[in-house]
Amino acid sequence: MKIAAGAAVAMAVALPALPAAADDAPDERPDVPVGTWLAARTQPAVQLTSFTYTGTVAVPTSTINQPAFNRLVEQATATVASGKISSDERSIAKWLFQQIAADVDTYLASTTPERTVEAEVGGLCTGWWVTPDGYMVTGAHCVQVGETELSRLFAQQALAKFNQQDAKEIISGLRGLEADEEIVKLAQQIYVTFNTNHMQLRNLKQSLSVVQSLPGGGVDKTAKPVPAELVSVGESYPGKDFALLKVNGQQNLPTVPLGDDSDVRTGDTLYISGFPGLVTNTPFFSLESKLEPALTEGPYNAKRTTQTGVPYIQTQAPSYHGNSGGPVFSKDGKVIGMLIAGTVSENGEASESESFVLPVGIIKEKLGEKNIKPAQTTTTTRYNEALNDFFRHYYSDSLPKFREVQALFPNHPYVAKYISDAQQAISAGKDESPKPILLWVLIGAGVVVAAVIVAVLAKVLRRRGRRRRHSEPSFVQPPPGAVQPPSWRQLPAGQAPPPAQEAYGQAAYGQAPYGAAPGHNNHQYRPGPDHANPQYGPGPYGYPAPPHGQAQPPSGEQTRAVRYGQFTPPPNDRPS
Repeated sequence: MKIAAGAAVAMAVALPALPAAADDAPDERPDVPVGTWLAARTQPAVQLTSFTYTGTVAVPTSTINQPAFNRLVEQATATVASGKISSDERSIAKWLFQQIAADVDTYLASTTPERTVEAEVGGLCTGWWVTPDGYMVTGAHCVQVGETELSRLFAQQALAKFNQQDAKEIISGLRGLEADEEIVKLAQQIYVTFNTNHMQLRNLKQSLSVVQSLPGGGVDKTAKPVPAELVSVGESYPGKDFALLKVNGQQNLPTVPLGDDSDVRTGDTLYISGFPGLVTNTPFFSLESKLEPALTEGPYNAKRTTQTGVPYIQTQAPSYHGNSGGPVFSKDGKVIGMLIAGTVSENGEASESESFVLPVGIIKEKLGEKNIKPAQTTTTTRYNEALNDFFRHYYSDSLPKFREVQALFPNHPYVAKYISDAQQAISAGKDESPKPILLWVLIGAGVVVAAVIVAVLAKVLRRRGRRRRHSEPSFVQPPPGAVQPPSWRQLPAGQAPPPAQEAYGQAAYGQAPYGAAPGHNNHQYRPGPDHANPQYGPGPYGYPAPPHGQAQPPSGEQTRAVRYGQFTPPPNDRPS
C-alpha cells in the first residue's frame, strides 16, 4: 500500500509538467492577425444575395401636340427678334428642344400603337446565415424597392431602345440640320422623361435568391442561385432596415454568432464583410473572385439616432454598393451590427469615411418577433477548431476536423482547400502538432513505474544486507590437541557440506544477478518490448525530467536505460 501511495504521489508530481492538449482552449485566437482569423471563420456564412423583378413594360407612341408646338415656334421667333438667341438654325433648334424637355407633356401627346418589352431588373446585396436550417439576415432595401425607384430601374433597363428611336425621329424633323452632341442629348432627354412618365408595368413578379456552391464546395462557376422566401421585412433606411429570408431544405449550414450592443464602443475597430459592387459588377474579375466576400475594417466613430429614434453606428470601415446587408464584427468574431448605408457625394460616389451600421440589438429584436433563435451546429464548431489548429501549424490535428466538416456540409465553399493545404504542409514537414496527452501520460507512468521498481529493489537489498550482518557464521572450536579439519570442512554450524562434485565446478553462491537470491534461476531482469530503452523526445520542447526528489535509477546493465533531460514547457504563444 505504501508503494502504491508513493506511485500516486510521484504521478501527481510528474503530470503537471506534461504539455497541454491542443484543444484546451479551442476558441482562443492563434497568433495571426485579427482580420485573417475573422475572415477565415466568417466567410462561409456570408453569402451573395440577389433580388429580381420581371414584368412587361408598356409605353405609348408619342406625337407632337401641334397647336402647342406652333405657339412655341412663334415664341422662338420673338426671342430671335429680341436678340436673346442667335438666328442660325442650330441655335433655334437647341432652344426649342430645351423648352420641350422642360415640359414634355405640354408639347407631346400619347397615341397608338402601344409598344411593349419584357424586362428584368434587380440588384445584388449581402446576407448571412443565422441558423443552420436556412434562416438568413439581410437589409430591407435588399429585398424590396419602392414604387418610384422600381419605375426608375425599369425605365433605365427597358426604355433605352425606345428613347433612342424616338430621339432620331424628332431630330429628322429638323430638315437636314446635322445634329451635334448637345442636340442629340437634348432630344433623348425629351423621350426619357416622356416614356418614363407614361410607362406601365404589367405582370410584375419578384424573386429572391441566395448564391450557393454546389456539392463538392468551392466558390466558383458551379455556384447557382437558390430560391429564398421573404419571412419578415422592416422599413428601409433610415428606418429599421432589416429583412429575414428562409432557404428551404438546408441543414448544417455554417453560421456566425451574435454579440451585444455593449461589446463595442467608440474607438473600437469594426470589421465589415460583404460583396462590394465594384467587384461583382465589373467584367474584369472571374466569377470565383466575385463570390468571395471582402473584409474591410475601421474605427467605431460615434453612435447616431435618426429622427424616428432608430439607432445607428457610424464607422470609417469602408463600404460600397453591394455591401448592404453584410455583417459587422467585433474583434472577437461576433456580429455587432449590419451594414446598411453610406453617404454618397453629388456625383454618386460613396464616401468611405461614413458608413452606417444597424446595431445587433435591433437584429435580435426582429428575430425575436419571429421566434428565430440564432444557433450553430457541429459544422461551425469543428470548422473553427480546425482553423485554429491550422493557423497554429497543427496540420495533422486539423485534418480530421476539416474532413468532419466536409462530411457534415458537402457544399462548404472553403473546407476542401484547407484539406489540400494541410496535406501539402504535412508532406513538406511543416506539421507541428503536439503529441496526444495520453502518450505523455503513458511515458510519465513508465518513468514512475521504473522509479518504483528501483526503490523496491534497493529496499530488498538493504534488508538482506542487514540479515547477513546479524547472522555471521560461528565455528565450533576443536578440543585442544585435535587435528584441524580441512578448510572446506569449516562450515557454519548446522550446515551440511556441499556435494563433492561442486568442489570442481563453479559455485552458484555469489553469482546471482542483481537482485536475485541464491538458489533461484540465474536470469537477468530485462524490460519488456514496450518499455525497452524509451526515448523521451526528441520533441520541440526537450526531454522530461524525473519527478522532483526522485533518485536516478542504477546505471548497470540490469536496469532500463532511461534517458533523462530537462523538460521545457511549450511557450505560451496565445495572446492575452
